[in-house]
Amino acid sequence: MAKLWSLEFNIFVMMAVGFLIRRIKVVGKEAERVITDLVLYVVLPCSIFNSFLGDHSGVGGADYIAVLLISIGIQVLSLIYGKFAFQKESADRRVNLAYAMICSNAGFLGNAITEGVFGATGLMLTSIYLIPQRVMMWSEGLAIYSGVSDKKATLRKVVTHPCVIACVLGVVVMLAKLPFPAFLQAPIRSIGSCNTPLTMLMIGMILSELDLKHLVDKTIARFTVHRLILMPLIVWLVCLALSVSKTVTGVSVLLAAMPAGATTTMLSSKYNRDPKFATQLVVFTTLCSIPAIFLWSMLLTG
Repeated sequence: MAKLWSLEFNIFVMMAVGFLIRRIKVVGKEAERVITDLVLYVVLPCSIFNSFLGDHSGVGGADYIAVLLISIGIQVLSLIYGKFAFQKESADRRVNLAYAMICSNAGFLGNAITEGVFGATGLMLTSIYLIPQRVMMWSEGLAIYSGVSDKKATLRKVVTHPCVIACVLGVVVMLAKLPFPAFLQAPIRSIGSCNTPLTMLMIGMILSELDLKHLVDKTIARFTVHRLILMPLIVWLVCLALSVSKTVTGVSVLLAAMPAGATTTMLSSKYNRDPKFATQLVVFTTLCSIPAIFLWSMLLTG
């Protein structure tokens, strides 16, 4: 409990700093894009690779397979759920809701949360969990907005993504028990340790653009309940029924409880599919995810 309170407090302070420096214009919009790219293409890959270099004797091959299969199941469920749960909404809103259901912020916020709660093992399992989501993100996700799907382009984006490359290299080094030079591990570990602070600063910057007057409506509130409560609840019950290990269950449920992914806003803007609604969706679910993640963490680690 003390660890969770400490983690939540640290997250809140870092997000508050990001909120403040963006609100008083210490940094501008361009800084958000720079930090996002820095995290996704440098810091996070280093953090993922470093997570495979530690001692994971308590995690077996069955755990890797379990978290991968659970992730695939979540993606299938999210795809079906997103297509049929919001049929009464306008066409543009349905597009954003369907995408936000399959593409959560697990690849950005999720890494920091699972690393904070479950340590390096949590981050390692998260990197495996995210592989199916990254595939869906660049295939069905793009098809939802554009109406077309380029399989070759999807494959190229997935296999060349730095986070996926770091995951594959990490698995090879860990399973083959290859010696890794200490003089390289030290800088990789140092860069990777910036993952949580930079991620939380970025989330705080996004929240600084909050417009309380037009933040939420019934549709956004209903989606938030589906995204942060019902989806992780289904995953938790399935994991309990299948007697999945506590760590795999915890990582899977927490990642299923992530808010709508920030790419929802980017793609809705690119394809002109009600970007204002998409932004509200991302911001409100991100704001609500703070207490939701804390409650799920308490439940899963109690």
